[in-house]
Amino acid sequence: MNIVLVSAVALIDLDGRVLLAQRPEGKPMAGLWEFPGGKVEDGETPEAALIRELQEELGIDTHASCLAPLAFASHSYDDFHLLMPLFACRRWKGNVTPLEGQKLAWVRAKDLRNYPMPPADEPIVPILRDWL
Repeated sequence: MNIVLVSAVALIDLDGRVLLAQRPEGKPMAGLWEFPGGKVEDGETPEAALIRELQEELGIDTHASCLAPLAFASHSYDDFHLLMPLFACRRWKGNVTPLEGQKLAWVRAKDLRNYPMPPADEPIVPILRDWL
């Protein structure tokens, strides 16, 4: 089975809310909410991929030193296995802007369960609730 490495982030604002992005129409699992991030390309570290994805998807800049490893997900889908390190980030430059047409929501940890997520993201919710 093909292993896909995806790097994701729990962006945490000054009020302790976490940013979720809704998968747009036309993508697999459209309509579900997820932590921002994306695939790690050949030769990239998970941190470098996340910094690139945050620039492309949300128009913000951060540094590897601002990314704290928090948890990871390991989930088998029908046609691939997803391995997803999740980082926490409280410091970035710029305003979070949905550059790919996705809907965004700043969500309190206790309310994360109200947002339907891909199966790989769901086990991370209790970790975030306990951590925040």
